Amino acid sequence: MSVTMKELVTEDEIIQAYPLMKQLRTHLSEETYLELVLEAQPKEGYRLTALYDDGVMTAVVGFQPMVTLYYGRFVWVSDLVTAEDRRSAGYGKKLLQSVEAWALNNGYDSIALSSGLQRSEAHRFYEEKMEYSKVSYVFRKQLP
Repeated sequence: MSVTMKELVTEDEIIQAYPLMKQLRTHLSEETYLELVLEAQPKEGYRLTALYDDGVMTAVVGFQPMVTLYYGRFVWVSDLVTAEDRRSAGYGKKLLQSVEAWALNNGYDSIALSSGLQRSEAHRFYEEKMEYSKVSYVFRKQLP
C-alpha cells in the first residue's frame, strides 16, 4: 500500500474529487461543486487535499483557517469523506492528522467541524479515534 496526499488546486484536480465529494454532498451537481470550491479558495482560504492509495483517490478533506471570538484562531473542517468501499481503513484519520499538522505549522490553536445528526459512525470516529469533543450544536436557517 502506497499512500500519498496532494493538495488539489487546478480545476481538473478539483473535478477529479467530485465523485468522492458527491458521496458526502449529495445535493451538489458537479458544476455547483466546482463553482463553490473555486470561489471559496481565494475568498475563504479553502484548501482541498486528496489521499491516494496506490494512485487511486480514496479520501478528501476540505478545510479553511478562520478567526472567531468563540474559538479564536482555528481551522474549520468543512468536508471529510472516504470512499464508501474504503471506510474504516485509517484514511480519514490520516487526512485529519494532516489538517492538524497544517494547523500547528500555521499558528492555529484548534480544529472544529460539524457533522450531521444522522452520522453516528462519524461521531464515534471523531470522539473515540480522533479525540474531538462535542462542544456545541450547529443551527441553520434556510432563507427564502
